[in-house]
Amino acid sequence: MSAHQRLNRSTRNPLIALTLGAVLALAAAAPRAESPVTLEVGYMPILPVAQLFVLEEAGWADEAGLDLALTRFGSGPAMVQALASGELDVMVFGIGPAMVSRSRDIPIQVLAASIQEQIGLMATGELAEAFADEPDDAAAAFELFEERTGSRPRIATFPQGSVPDTVLRHWLIEELDVGVDAVDILPMGADRVQQALLAGAVDGASTLEPILTTVRERVDGARVVATAGDMLPGQPGAVLAARESVIANEREALIRLLALHERATRQLNDQPTEVAPYVREFVGKRLIPLATVERALQSPASNYVADPAAIREGTRRMHDFQIRQGSLVKPVDLSALFNDTLYEAATDGD
Repeated sequence: MSAHQRLNRSTRNPLIALTLGAVLALAAAAPRAESPVTLEVGYMPILPVAQLFVLEEAGWADEAGLDLALTRFGSGPAMVQALASGELDVMVFGIGPAMVSRSRDIPIQVLAASIQEQIGLMATGELAEAFADEPDDAAAAFELFEERTGSRPRIATFPQGSVPDTVLRHWLIEELDVGVDAVDILPMGADRVQQALLAGAVDGASTLEPILTTVRERVDGARVVATAGDMLPGQPGAVLAARESVIANEREALIRLLALHERATRQLNDQPTEVAPYVREFVGKRLIPLATVERALQSPASNYVADPAAIREGTRRMHDFQIRQGSLVKPVDLSALFNDTLYEAATDGD
């Protein structure tokens, strides 16, 4: 007997027909699950954007109906190039590249902060020794290094326009008054900065976590000789930004993402060891020991914030410096760069 015949026979029975009709009616009335909203997200495997790693690896994004298509980049400037080519909906990168994007008429807005004062100058070998001998005078330490070695310190950092590069230049020019010629600045991606420090190919680096903690643990005598507070007080760091077209078309999805970003920020500040396994999945490809990630999340350079208002003044100072240095092709309207409304909606104004 065919299925069609069985169905016809069963519907001749009034009770079965009634039951079947009720089931079909309930099925028709049941709300269909909404399809998840897909967002193309660019990121770097560094601790300043750890909120993304927590909310994705913990499964919060899936629970909120967000399908985050993640693309890894080696530096913020590389992400700017992708933006200029029409790629990416959401970016978690430095405020420096965010301003560079806006100065090039790429229509993005900063929706949330991620971290502030996260940069440190790591010194190894002869440079670390020079700073040990001149602990209170960085300019004198650079001079002492050159006297002893016959060359200027080689300082690795991210490409020009990035936050680590901008902070280094600000320190040399504005704080120490020695200029960028006091050192040899070597731009490179995040992975190469760590490799160069571990291999002894450079004397120091303006960089961030987990590179700072990893190098300190693996290289004898390595030490952080200047913090962001020394180099650019109130320094803004990584941010969460989105294209204006995505803000217009996927506003509710972005509000959900920002609510998760705020939640992850609280977790990173209050329970860093609990979320460390999530972060480790992204920053070390399991090559960095969990204990190292835990220490990095609790280091003085891990100052997680979410409220974009917390970095506005620091952004202004960095913007003005970048204009003077020519890192920005033109001034950026910072009031247009920041869009606080979605963060306020995500946090109910808290």
